[in-house]
Order: sequence, then C-alpha cells, then structure tokens
Amino acid sequence: MSGTGSAGYAFNRTRHAYLATRLTVARTHWSRFRGLMCTSATRFCTGDGLWIVPCRGVHTFAMKFPIDVVYLGGDNRVVHVEQNLRPWWIGRVSLRAASVLELPGETLRSSGTAIGDEIEIAIGQVVKTETA
Repeated sequence: MSGTGSAGYAFNRTRHAYLATRLTVARTHWSRFRGLMCTSATRFCTGDGLWIVPCRGVHTFAMKFPIDVVYLGGDNRVVHVEQNLRPWWIGRVSLRAASVLELPGETLRSSGTAIGDEIEIAIGQVVKTETA
C-alpha cells in the first residue's frame, strides 16, 4: 500500500463496529489506481483498510486475495457493498459513490455492515484500546 497517506480508522456508527483500525488513504491518481495491487494477503489483514478518495468503482487486477468493498456517498453513508470481490474482477461503478473503502474479505459479514449504515472515518487518528 505504498503511496498512501497517514493512518486512521473507519467505524460503522450504525452497527457500533470498527471496519478498519489501520486505515490509509489513497488520494493521488497513482495511489488510487494502484490501490492494493501486488499487496500480499499477509500485509492486508483484519483491521487494515484503504480509503480511496474520490472513487466510484474499483478493480482487483493483480491481486491475489478477495476484498470487501464499501461504496460511500458524500455523507459517508453506505450506498453499495461488494462482499469478497475476487481477484482480477471489476466491481460495480456507482454514480452515488464519492469514495470507496477496501477491506479484507469477510469484514462486512462480521461487522454486519449494510446499505444505509453511517461510517465515521478519521485520518491521522489512532484507535485507542484498553489494556488489562
């Protein structure tokens, strides 16, 4: 995920569930095009995420693992989802989308994320966890 911006998080406010606790952002033409191409599954695991801004659709060319894709409107509400989008596929283009979250496969199922959910995104923020 080289060429991406600072880390942050994506939190589903509707379901009270984190989608990504290590979220990076792709804003440049090159970083948006590259996305997760040539990234290994071991470098993109539970808790990781890529927020592509602006974006209305994605591809999984040169990828070796499936991803979940969350299409967000300008108000960060979910307008479309693609679960376990396989490598070498093209996801749907959504004219309602302003940005897209790419997440490890099974993230949407485990979080219950659905169309209409409100997603909070913070870049440059670290998720604080309680320690025992």
